[in-house]
Amino acid sequence: MFFLVEAVTGWLTNSLALLSDAGHMLTDVIGLGMALAAIQLANRFERNGNAETSHTFGLYRLEILAAFVNALLLFAVAIWVLIEAAGRLRSEPDVLDGPMLVVAVVGLLANLVAFWLLREGAHESINLEGAYLEVLADTVGSVGVIIAALMMRFLGWGWADPLIAALIGLWILPRTWRLGRNAVRILLQAAPQHVDLERLRSDLSALDGVLDVHDLHVWTLTSEMEAASAHLMTVDGCDPHSVLDQARNLLAETYGIDHATLQVEPESHVGCEQISW
Repeated sequence: MFFLVEAVTGWLTNSLALLSDAGHMLTDVIGLGMALAAIQLANRFERNGNAETSHTFGLYRLEILAAFVNALLLFAVAIWVLIEAAGRLRSEPDVLDGPMLVVAVVGLLANLVAFWLLREGAHESINLEGAYLEVLADTVGSVGVIIAALMMRFLGWGWADPLIAALIGLWILPRTWRLGRNAVRILLQAAPQHVDLERLRSDLSALDGVLDVHDLHVWTLTSEMEAASAHLMTVDGCDPHSVLDQARNLLAETYGIDHATLQVEPESHVGCEQISW
Protein backbone atom coordinates (compact mmCIF):
# COMPACT_ATOMS: atom_id res chain seq x y z
CA MET A 1 0.00 0.00 0.00
CA PHE A 2 2.74 2.43 0.86
CA PHE A 3 4.60 1.63 -2.34
CA LEU A 4 1.54 2.89 -4.24
CA VAL A 5 1.45 6.03 -2.10
CA GLU A 6 5.12 6.76 -2.78
CA ALA A 7 4.90 5.97 -6.48
CA VAL A 8 1.87 8.20 -7.08
CA THR A 9 3.26 11.03 -4.95
CA GLY A 10 6.67 10.76 -6.62
CA TRP A 11 5.07 10.97 -10.04
CA LEU A 12 2.84 13.92 -9.12
CA THR A 13 5.63 15.86 -7.38
CA ASN A 14 8.19 14.97 -10.09
CA SER A 15 10.62 13.77 -7.39
CA LEU A 16 13.22 11.26 -8.58
CA ALA A 17 14.37 10.68 -5.01
CA LEU A 18 10.85 9.69 -4.00
CA LEU A 19 10.40 7.57 -7.12
CA SER A 20 13.69 5.79 -6.39
CA ASP A 21 12.50 5.11 -2.86
CA ALA A 22 9.24 3.77 -4.30
CA GLY A 23 11.22 1.55 -6.66
CA HIS A 24 13.15 0.13 -3.74
CA MET A 25 9.92 -0.41 -1.87
CA LEU A 26 8.56 -2.31 -4.88
CA THR A 27 11.56 -4.63 -4.68
CA ASP A 28 10.69 -5.01 -0.99
CA VAL A 29 7.18 -6.11 -1.88
CA ILE A 30 8.46 -8.64 -4.40
CA GLY A 31 11.49 -9.65 -2.35
CA LEU A 32 9.63 -10.15 0.92
CA GLY A 33 6.95 -12.11 -0.94
CA MET A 34 9.54 -14.40 -2.49
CA ALA A 35 11.39 -14.79 0.80
CA LEU A 36 8.22 -15.73 2.63
CA ALA A 37 7.10 -18.11 -0.13
CA ALA A 38 10.51 -19.82 -0.19
CA ILE A 39 10.49 -20.35 3.59
CA GLN A 40 6.91 -21.64 3.58
CA LEU A 41 7.52 -24.05 0.69
CA ALA A 42 10.75 -25.36 2.22
CA ASN A 43 9.09 -25.92 5.60
CA ARG A 44 6.00 -27.52 4.07
CA PHE A 45 8.16 -29.86 1.97
CA GLU A 46 10.18 -30.81 5.04
CA ARG A 47 7.00 -31.77 6.90
CA ASN A 48 5.34 -33.60 4.02
CA GLY A 49 8.37 -34.89 2.08
CA ASN A 50 9.01 -38.59 1.57
CA ALA A 51 11.77 -40.82 0.24
CA GLU A 52 10.07 -41.20 -3.16
CA THR A 53 10.40 -37.56 -4.16
CA SER A 54 13.03 -36.45 -6.67
CA HIS A 55 13.98 -33.51 -4.40
CA THR A 56 16.30 -35.53 -2.20
CA PHE A 57 17.69 -32.37 -0.55
CA GLY A 58 14.28 -30.81 -0.05
CA LEU A 59 13.45 -27.30 -1.25
CA TYR A 60 15.93 -25.42 0.93
CA ARG A 61 17.64 -23.93 -2.13
CA LEU A 62 14.51 -21.87 -2.83
CA GLU A 63 15.74 -19.48 -0.15
CA ILE A 64 19.00 -18.96 -2.02
CA LEU A 65 17.19 -18.46 -5.33
CA ALA A 66 14.97 -15.85 -3.69
CA ALA A 67 18.02 -14.04 -2.31
CA PHE A 68 19.65 -14.06 -5.77
CA VAL A 69 16.55 -12.63 -7.46
CA ASN A 70 16.33 -9.99 -4.74
CA ALA A 71 19.90 -8.96 -5.53
CA LEU A 72 19.06 -8.69 -9.25
CA LEU A 73 16.02 -6.52 -8.49
CA LEU A 74 18.01 -4.19 -6.24
CA PHE A 75 20.80 -3.95 -8.82
CA ALA A 76 18.35 -3.06 -11.62
CA VAL A 77 16.63 -0.36 -9.55
CA ALA A 78 19.95 1.17 -8.48
CA ILE A 79 21.24 1.34 -12.08
CA TRP A 80 17.98 2.93 -13.29
CA VAL A 81 18.14 5.58 -10.57
CA LEU A 82 21.76 6.42 -11.42
CA ILE A 83 20.97 6.82 -15.13
CA GLU A 84 17.90 8.95 -14.43
CA ALA A 85 19.76 11.07 -11.87
CA ALA A 86 22.56 11.80 -14.35
CA GLY A 87 19.99 13.19 -16.79
CA ARG A 88 18.22 15.31 -14.18
CA LEU A 89 21.45 16.84 -12.87
CA ARG A 90 21.92 18.48 -16.27
CA SER A 91 18.46 20.10 -16.14
CA GLU A 92 16.93 20.69 -12.72
CA PRO A 93 13.23 19.71 -12.74
CA ASP A 94 10.51 21.44 -10.71
CA VAL A 95 9.74 19.34 -7.65
CA LEU A 96 6.88 19.82 -5.15
CA ASP A 97 8.86 19.47 -1.95
CA GLY A 98 5.94 19.72 0.52
CA PRO A 99 4.06 16.48 -0.32
CA MET A 100 7.40 14.83 -0.99
CA LEU A 101 8.56 15.59 2.58
CA VAL A 102 5.34 14.32 4.19
CA VAL A 103 5.37 11.02 2.32
CA ALA A 104 9.08 10.52 2.97
CA VAL A 105 8.59 10.92 6.75
CA VAL A 106 5.75 8.40 6.79
CA GLY A 107 7.83 6.06 4.63
CA LEU A 108 10.72 6.29 7.10
CA LEU A 109 8.41 5.19 9.92
CA ALA A 110 7.13 2.23 7.89
CA ASN A 111 10.67 1.18 7.00
CA LEU A 112 11.86 1.42 10.60
CA VAL A 113 9.16 -1.02 11.67
CA ALA A 114 10.12 -3.53 8.94
CA PHE A 115 13.82 -2.98 9.72
CA TRP A 116 13.25 -3.88 13.38
CA LEU A 117 11.24 -6.98 12.51
CA LEU A 118 13.87 -8.38 10.10
CA ARG A 119 17.06 -7.44 11.91
CA GLU A 120 17.46 -10.57 14.05
CA GLY A 121 16.59 -13.04 11.29
CA ALA A 122 19.08 -11.45 8.87
CA HIS A 123 21.94 -13.01 10.84
CA GLU A 124 20.51 -16.52 10.38
CA SER A 125 19.40 -16.68 6.74
CA ILE A 126 20.81 -15.31 3.49
CA ASN A 127 17.22 -15.16 2.27
CA LEU A 128 16.18 -12.92 5.18
CA GLU A 129 19.43 -10.99 4.76
CA GLY A 130 18.29 -10.09 1.25
CA ALA A 131 14.94 -8.84 2.55
CA TYR A 132 16.72 -7.03 5.38
CA LEU A 133 19.10 -5.26 2.97
CA GLU A 134 16.17 -4.12 0.87
CA VAL A 135 14.44 -2.60 3.88
CA LEU A 136 17.72 -1.10 5.10
CA ALA A 137 18.21 0.50 1.69
CA ASP A 138 14.67 1.88 1.84
CA THR A 139 15.29 3.28 5.32
CA VAL A 140 18.41 5.10 4.16
CA GLY A 141 16.50 6.14 1.05
CA SER A 142 13.69 7.67 3.10
CA VAL A 143 16.23 9.67 5.14
CA GLY A 144 17.81 10.83 1.89
CA VAL A 145 14.44 11.93 0.48
CA ILE A 146 13.72 13.90 3.65
CA ILE A 147 17.11 15.64 3.41
CA ALA A 148 16.54 16.44 -0.28
CA ALA A 149 13.06 17.86 0.45
CA LEU A 150 14.40 20.06 3.26
CA MET A 151 17.28 21.33 1.09
CA MET A 152 14.91 22.24 -1.73
CA ARG A 153 12.36 23.82 0.58
CA PHE A 154 14.68 26.00 2.66
CA LEU A 155 17.74 26.45 0.40
CA GLY A 156 16.17 26.25 -3.05
CA TRP A 157 18.66 23.62 -4.24
CA GLY A 158 16.74 21.82 -6.98
CA TRP A 159 19.71 19.59 -7.75
CA ALA A 160 19.42 18.00 -4.29
CA ASP A 161 16.67 15.64 -5.49
CA PRO A 162 18.63 13.84 -8.26
CA LEU A 163 21.86 14.03 -6.23
CA ILE A 164 20.32 12.29 -3.22
CA ALA A 165 18.71 9.71 -5.53
CA ALA A 166 22.13 8.98 -7.09
CA LEU A 167 23.77 8.66 -3.66
CA ILE A 168 21.10 6.17 -2.62
CA GLY A 169 21.80 4.10 -5.73
CA LEU A 170 25.56 4.16 -5.11
CA TRP A 171 25.06 3.18 -1.47
CA ILE A 172 22.98 0.16 -2.45
CA LEU A 173 25.23 -1.27 -5.19
CA PRO A 174 28.08 -2.74 -3.06
CA ARG A 175 25.63 -4.35 -0.63
CA THR A 176 23.66 -5.79 -3.52
CA TRP A 177 26.88 -7.13 -5.05
CA ARG A 178 27.81 -8.90 -1.79
CA LEU A 179 24.37 -10.48 -1.46
CA GLY A 180 24.35 -11.65 -5.08
CA ARG A 181 27.93 -12.97 -4.83
CA ASN A 182 27.12 -15.02 -1.73
CA ALA A 183 23.99 -16.45 -3.36
CA VAL A 184 25.92 -17.40 -6.52
CA ARG A 185 28.64 -19.10 -4.45
CA ILE A 186 26.01 -21.29 -2.82
CA LEU A 187 24.22 -22.03 -6.09
CA LEU A 188 27.55 -23.06 -7.66
CA GLN A 189 28.19 -25.29 -4.63
CA ALA A 190 31.44 -23.57 -3.70
CA ALA A 191 32.91 -24.50 -0.34
CA PRO A 192 31.83 -22.17 2.50
CA GLN A 193 34.30 -19.34 2.98
CA HIS A 194 34.91 -20.27 6.62
CA VAL A 195 36.01 -23.82 5.71
CA ASP A 196 39.71 -24.29 4.88
CA LEU A 197 39.63 -27.32 2.59
CA GLU A 198 43.35 -28.05 2.86
CA ARG A 199 43.19 -27.96 6.62
CA LEU A 200 40.09 -30.17 6.60
CA ARG A 201 41.80 -32.69 4.33
CA SER A 202 44.85 -32.67 6.61
CA ASP A 203 42.73 -33.14 9.75
CA LEU A 204 40.87 -36.08 8.22
CA SER A 205 44.14 -37.65 7.04
CA ALA A 206 45.51 -37.41 10.58
CA LEU A 207 42.75 -39.59 12.05
CA ASP A 208 43.85 -42.96 13.42
CA GLY A 209 43.87 -45.57 10.67
CA VAL A 210 43.36 -43.13 7.76
CA LEU A 211 45.95 -43.32 4.96
CA ASP A 212 44.41 -41.00 2.36
CA VAL A 213 41.48 -38.67 1.80
CA HIS A 214 40.07 -38.09 -1.69
CA ASP A 215 36.85 -37.00 -3.40
CA LEU A 216 36.40 -34.38 -0.67
CA HIS A 217 33.45 -32.06 -1.28
CA VAL A 218 32.00 -29.38 0.98
CA TRP A 219 29.07 -27.17 0.03
CA THR A 220 26.25 -25.10 1.48
CA LEU A 221 22.69 -26.30 1.05
CA THR A 222 21.11 -23.16 2.47
CA SER A 223 21.83 -20.73 5.28
CA GLU A 224 23.58 -22.42 8.22
CA MET A 225 23.28 -25.86 6.56
CA GLU A 226 26.63 -27.16 5.31
CA ALA A 227 27.16 -30.65 3.92
CA ALA A 228 30.24 -32.70 3.06
CA SER A 229 31.22 -35.96 1.40
CA ALA A 230 34.58 -37.75 1.24
CA HIS A 231 36.32 -41.07 0.71
CA LEU A 232 38.54 -42.15 3.60
CA MET A 233 41.13 -44.81 2.71
CA THR A 234 42.11 -46.84 5.76
CA VAL A 235 44.66 -49.46 6.74
CA ASP A 236 43.48 -52.98 5.98
CA GLY A 237 41.88 -54.46 9.10
CA CYS A 238 41.12 -51.05 10.63
CA ASP A 239 37.76 -50.73 12.41
CA PRO A 240 35.60 -48.66 10.02
CA HIS A 241 33.19 -47.75 12.83
CA SER A 242 35.95 -45.98 14.74
CA VAL A 243 37.12 -44.07 11.66
CA LEU A 244 33.58 -43.04 10.81
CA ASP A 245 32.88 -41.81 14.35
CA GLN A 246 36.15 -39.85 14.48
CA ALA A 247 35.48 -38.20 11.12
CA ARG A 248 31.89 -37.28 11.96
CA ASN A 249 32.93 -35.79 15.32
CA LEU A 250 35.71 -33.78 13.65
CA LEU A 251 33.38 -32.36 11.01
CA ALA A 252 30.65 -31.48 13.51
CA GLU A 253 32.73 -30.09 16.36
CA THR A 254 35.52 -28.33 14.43
CA TYR A 255 33.83 -27.28 11.20
CA GLY A 256 30.15 -27.17 12.12
CA ILE A 257 29.22 -29.71 9.42
CA ASP A 258 26.54 -32.05 10.75
CA HIS A 259 25.47 -33.62 7.46
CA ALA A 260 28.34 -35.72 6.10
CA THR A 261 28.41 -38.69 3.75
CA LEU A 262 31.64 -40.61 4.31
CA GLN A 263 32.84 -43.67 2.41
CA VAL A 264 35.36 -45.69 4.42
CA GLU A 265 37.38 -47.97 2.16
CA PRO A 266 40.39 -50.25 2.91
CA GLU A 267 43.66 -49.62 1.08
CA SER A 268 43.24 -52.88 -0.83
CA HIS A 269 40.00 -51.59 -2.39
CA VAL A 270 40.18 -50.65 -6.09
CA GLY A 271 37.82 -48.73 -8.35
CA CYS A 272 37.86 -45.13 -7.15
CA GLU A 273 40.53 -44.16 -9.66
CA GLN A 274 38.04 -44.96 -12.43
CA ILE A 275 36.04 -41.82 -11.53
CA SER A 276 37.13 -39.07 -13.93
CA TRP A 277 35.32 -36.05 -12.45
